[in-house]
Amino acid sequence: MRITLLQTDIAWEDKQENLRRLRLNLEKLQGETHLAILPETFDTGFSMNTARLAEPTGGPTIGLLQQYASKYDIALAGSTIVCHEGGFRNRFFFLTPGGEATYYDKRHLFRMGNENLHFSAGTERPIIHYREFRILPQVCYDLRFPVWSRNVGCEYDILIYAACWPASRRLVWDTLLRARALENQCYVCGVNRVGTDGNGVHYDGGSVVYSPKGERLASVADDHEGMATVRIDLESLHTFRQHFPVWKDADSFLITKNEG
Repeated sequence: MRITLLQTDIAWEDKQENLRRLRLNLEKLQGETHLAILPETFDTGFSMNTARLAEPTGGPTIGLLQQYASKYDIALAGSTIVCHEGGFRNRFFFLTPGGEATYYDKRHLFRMGNENLHFSAGTERPIIHYREFRILPQVCYDLRFPVWSRNVGCEYDILIYAACWPASRRLVWDTLLRARALENQCYVCGVNRVGTDGNGVHYDGGSVVYSPKGERLASVADDHEGMATVRIDLESLHTFRQHFPVWKDADSFLITKNEG
């Protein structure tokens, strides 16, 4: 499967402009990739202006993304702000060209940015099936919590992080993405934005794909908008897991809801 990292600047709270930019990128990618991954809140930036920006999951933004996925024959993944049961969620979407849709609500809300005051955390951890691969979606701050992404019994093959990760904490991003690949024996795709948002926070990118052995397979240059496409192989992943079955010695655990 061919995967493309879309490292973009994000026009602050301007959905129409961000969707226009996405369409231009997808026109370039048509026929070149199977999956395009976007940053967290790709259409608005990491804004807490939930009441104005949120849409229902079946709203115009997701509807247009589904049209793009079908028209350009590319699955799309990223996150957007949605309404949910009287509140708001930072919702990861995975939309296929065939019309299938899977959603994941960010579990770990970034309290230092007051995300926990404006959003509700998700509780479900779906595994997405696409082109013979099994994919676990995650969003930004989830990266700091390895138990939530633990690959129990090799239940997934690809781990995706869509993020708005500030440049000031770039070392954490680089270190933990590679660690997640090594400890879970899986491919890891991390896609971050660039530019400066409406709150003055700067982002320098660092979008990357790591192999199950921690090798960097593809990346986008820092502080630049850009794309990087890589082909990943399922057979080599299975072979590695069979020859070096670390996963068989993993500790068992039970995830409980954190009330804090």
